[in-house]
Amino acid sequence: MEADDVSVREQLFHNRVRETIICVLLFSCLYMVSYLILTHFRKNAEFVTDDTEDATVNKIALWLCTFTLSVAVCAVLLLPMSILSNEVLLTFPQSYYMQWLNGSLIRGLWNLVFLFSNLSLVFLMPFAYFFTESEGFAGSKKGVMARVYEAVVLLLLLALLVLGIVWVASALLHDNMARKSLYDLWEYYLPYLYSGISLFGVLLLLLCTPFGLSRMFSVTGSLLVKPRLLEDVEDTLSCTTFEEDSLSRKLNCGSTSCWVRLNIEAMKKEYQTVRSKRVALEARTKASPWQRNLGYPLAMLMLLALTVMCVLMVCFNVLELLLDETAMPRGMEDPHLGMASFSMFGSLGAAVQVVLIFYLMVSSVVGFYSSPLFTTLLPRAQDTNLTQIIANCVSLLILSSALPVFSRTLGITRFDLLGDFGRYNWLGNFYIVFMYNMLFAGLTSASLIKTVTWAVQRELIRAFGLHRLPLTVSRSTVPFRLLLASGLSKIQ
Repeated sequence: MEADDVSVREQLFHNRVRETIICVLLFSCLYMVSYLILTHFRKNAEFVTDDTEDATVNKIALWLCTFTLSVAVCAVLLLPMSILSNEVLLTFPQSYYMQWLNGSLIRGLWNLVFLFSNLSLVFLMPFAYFFTESEGFAGSKKGVMARVYEAVVLLLLLALLVLGIVWVASALLHDNMARKSLYDLWEYYLPYLYSGISLFGVLLLLLCTPFGLSRMFSVTGSLLVKPRLLEDVEDTLSCTTFEEDSLSRKLNCGSTSCWVRLNIEAMKKEYQTVRSKRVALEARTKASPWQRNLGYPLAMLMLLALTVMCVLMVCFNVLELLLDETAMPRGMEDPHLGMASFSMFGSLGAAVQVVLIFYLMVSSVVGFYSSPLFTTLLPRAQDTNLTQIIANCVSLLILSSALPVFSRTLGITRFDLLGDFGRYNWLGNFYIVFMYNMLFAGLTSASLIKTVTWAVQRELIRAFGLHRLPLTVSRSTVPFRLLLASGLSKIQ
């Protein structure tokens, strides 16, 4: 009996070590990728300065932002990894090389993401902001530690303020829970606080995702080469080339004109913009006929199919909510991987679920940065200050940590929530879940109908306008117009 107990303890120890190594390797890879992304967008002037103290503070804040962004990426991968792991174990049930992929590892990943999400939202990101804005208390010795002390004090004051607000809110809603939160902060208060944060994230996804689904058509269309019926690249390239030549001559003659000398910086920026546009248009003219005539329609049809599929799955989930109580999102302790597929269509259905989850996340990010309230947060390459990086990391973490709850609430997948993700207070409310599904289906349908209708009308008007141009205007008119613009630029 003692030998059996020792062997069981050894097996548990080896399993725990293996899971720890896998989690550390996964997080290290995500951390390196996140660091490369942030260094691509950061403003280098904030990190290469004569003041070594500011440079050190900015580097520490950037490391905290990198940690937060890696947690956000891991939160996005939670559901896809869980669904694909289940399908892999179903396909290879007796494989020796897949024994490490089990329910304990997946549950541990969910718990770690929940813990690190709380840590980043409540402590790390507020500390990073206060740390970059602090200068040390008056009369204290200057240095990095003085700024650390000030940031910690401000963080404690903010924590007390948030603690008081949430405790009052919990006292108004649940009196017993308010008393318990004073005695057991970790067990009652923090899950209640994160439940409110997750509810805010899910509501933000409800607003951003339908808008992002409609914006995906225009964003994808701007990245692809349209058919000749919808776009005349040669004419646009000719206009852009003449505009670039005109700006180049103005810049070369800037020393002889006072007005041009005063606006030389603005003209340089405009010249760079026009030049990059000309290079992009030249690349579009070199596109193959297959890419021009087949890529754009296939991409639009794929986006339309994915959007319609999301709406149909949500409508089907609404019917299930009315007829079956098991359709409600809930938490589970053991995922029981490798027992049965989480889709009625097997591995193909699971793959479609993974694609839809990623598509919803990308659409929510596009809708978030396209909304008027958050357009100022859009990062720019080598021109994003540290405050904007912190705000972007917080926003992406809120969206990504709410993605598993969002996907399960809409019925995109049947994989129930693991760990503390399933302990949110509002998940068991039928009216909240039902109204959430109805609002998402209604907003997405309205956005899709409006986008497709206006897009078809716009492209038809453009196509008819292009066909009518040779009937009413001579072909020599366009070169003459461009030549006239060039001559006017010479006169200026």
